[in-house]
Amino acid sequence: MNLALGRGSLRNSDEELAMAAPGGNAIAFEELYQRYSERVFARLTRLIGFVPDRDDVMQTVFLQLHCALPTFRGESSLSTFLHRITANVACDYLRKRWRQPVDYDDEALHDAVDDHPSPEDRSASRRQLEQIFRHLERLKPAKRIAFVMVAVEGLPMDEVARRLGTTPDAVKQRVSHARRELMAMIDRADRRCTPGAPQR
Repeated sequence: MNLALGRGSLRNSDEELAMAAPGGNAIAFEELYQRYSERVFARLTRLIGFVPDRDDVMQTVFLQLHCALPTFRGESSLSTFLHRITANVACDYLRKRWRQPVDYDDEALHDAVDDHPSPEDRSASRRQLEQIFRHLERLKPAKRIAFVMVAVEGLPMDEVARRLGTTPDAVKQRVSHARRELMAMIDRADRRCTPGAPQR
């Protein structure tokens, strides 16, 4: 296969690069990394939160991609193939750390709300964003991953099922349970913040 490779090159398709990389073509894999690293990092942030070791988790994703490329046959797009790997790595990461205390990257949280005009708005938005991820932490990893992919990324149930290697009914059940549990968490949090509100 003749490839016209170079940093930032748009001349080769993802599939061409994916077929070349397993044969030892380091430039082809570097090109794939350049094309997808930002998207993978953003997706990991949605799936596992603003944890300080997101860079390490992303490297794990691309290491697994490199190992899995020999099995890539082009039945699905490379982005779907990589999304599946990213979701699996994120799920493994969450399983290993479930119910453990989580510290978030303060600078990353600040950057995520930096477009708000006033310091007060930024501070309030930062607290709200952190609280959202604190609630997500309490979901079981499989429910959390399915919920984020459906409710946040907007993917159809059947597409999420393909990417997670399960059935649409299983995804629907996970998302439904996650929504119910999150609503209960939010309700309890609201009651704690409301003086005189009955506690459940």
